[in-house]
Amino acid sequence: MLREIRPAILILVLLTLITGLAYPLAMTAIAGVIFPKQAQGSLIEKDGKVIGSALIGQEFKDDKYFHGRPSATLAPDPADSTKTVSAPYNAANSGGSNLGPTSKALNDRVKEDVEKLKAENPSAAVPVDLVTTSSSGLDPDISPEGALFQVPRVAKARNMPEDRVRQLVAENTQGRFAGLLGEPRVNVLALNLALDAASK
Repeated sequence: MLREIRPAILILVLLTLITGLAYPLAMTAIAGVIFPKQAQGSLIEKDGKVIGSALIGQEFKDDKYFHGRPSATLAPDPADSTKTVSAPYNAANSGGSNLGPTSKALNDRVKEDVEKLKAENPSAAVPVDLVTTSSSGLDPDISPEGALFQVPRVAKARNMPEDRVRQLVAENTQGRFAGLLGEPRVNVLALNLALDAASK
């Protein structure tokens, strides 16, 4: 019986070492050489200090900054660990709200957000990505339409010409991958950094 079990144990140990240790270490090393920035988390630095990642959104509340998509991520309530509280862009708890199209809470929140945005820019239609969350809750990008919608507010708060702010949006708009896949998008953190640099 031991003669039959020994090869099975040997194969198990060997495959565990190959697929559980050697392969992941090799792929990590190769990724670090070929894509060093991405392998380190696509971190964005300003003045030598890490201020965020190009892959994870951040909450910007000030009128002088472009705002990202709403985030539905949660965190434990510090006052009662059996409950949760809203924690926008909480990378430790990625996920959508799981509220469906018939949810009263979702419909009420979207209506409230639409009204706020209409008050901000009454002459334009509200882009859907400014009032809906992504499935991860961490989306760092908005549509070019979402960015252009916010131009009047940002330009007014910064006392900048709207044309200059529109130009910054255009300069920070990324096209479809290989011209075919995905949608054009604007990374909110990168745009806000460009806006800060242009305001100096």
